Amino acid sequence: MIPRAAPSLALLCLEPMRAAFEFAASHFARHDEFPGGDGHPVIVFPGLAADIGALGPLCRFCANLGYDARDWGRGVNTGPQGGLDDWLDDLCDDVLAHVRRTGRKVSLVGWSLGGIYAREVAKKIPKAVRQVITLGSPFAGDDRSDAGWLWHLLSVEPALGKPLLRERLRRAPPVPTTSIYSRTDGVVAWQCCIEPEAPQCESIEISDASHIGLIWNTKVWRVVADRLSQPEHRWRPYSTRPEREADFALDADGLG
Repeated sequence: MIPRAAPSLALLCLEPMRAAFEFAASHFARHDEFPGGDGHPVIVFPGLAADIGALGPLCRFCANLGYDARDWGRGVNTGPQGGLDDWLDDLCDDVLAHVRRTGRKVSLVGWSLGGIYAREVAKKIPKAVRQVITLGSPFAGDDRSDAGWLWHLLSVEPALGKPLLRERLRRAPPVPTTSIYSRTDGVVAWQCCIEPEAPQCESIEISDASHIGLIWNTKVWRVVADRLSQPEHRWRPYSTRPEREADFALDADGLG
């Protein structure tokens, strides 16, 4: 078993600066080479202490591709409010409202803690969910790793002991599920983001990404665009290939 050691202090300290570069680079990424969307709804869940301010660039990116993309609509993510399952049931109601509005299944994208929400919602209402994509979500961590904050936040239900909670979170949803992670994550140990081997599960490494910046990283956006474009009921694992410089070349016309 691979040790789930916390990221180095150097990576943690460099998180804000690295994320700032990723945010800046996202403004110059070319979108015309991505597959167009089919209009199905996409809901993006924020990480802890984040809101639409952080999610905005990714939501706009998905909307520009042609998806009905929006954030979770609950403001700042301060962690589950009340019992965990009651909280998740409320999130399920929100997702089902979008299903009724559009008449189509929803793709759920979750960043960090938001990815935990997305996975658990998909387990509760799998018939309403098309796929789940998580960004730096430590669903396979434990209270001895750097993901201890997660267990503190989620262990709000006295009847749900930590061993049961760990087993529950590690279990993949019964829908196509993609976990995006980086070995240079300065907040979450990348080993906590690895999906078990299964036909509908995959783990995709993004090189040189920060934890904060995963939501803005253009390499992440490429994977998200590819995954969202998968035809319903015909999902296939992501085909890793050498990165092409043209994939995210700066648009010279956009630089004035």
